[in-house]
Amino acid sequence: AEAVRWYRLAADQGYAYAQFSLGVCYEYGKGVEEDDAETVRWFRLAADQGHAVAQNSLGGCYYTGQGVGKDYAEAVR
Repeated sequence: AEAVRWYRLAADQGYAYAQFSLGVCYEYGKGVEEDDAETVRWFRLAADQGHAVAQNSLGGCYYTGQGVGKDYAEAVR
């Protein structure tokens, strides 16, 4: 829970690594309730800044339909 607090502070300031890490917390329920929509939201914010792992993870969400509708075209974008 303490890590989530620090990730959120940094994520809210636009730090891509913290945004991605917060997405992972929501994906696996680490320190927060699992929430697919929040996972996608934080992955997208980091991905939009060029965070490569977040881009890959966001693509995985679109591929499997986790937190978003399945969209294979978006998954490979």
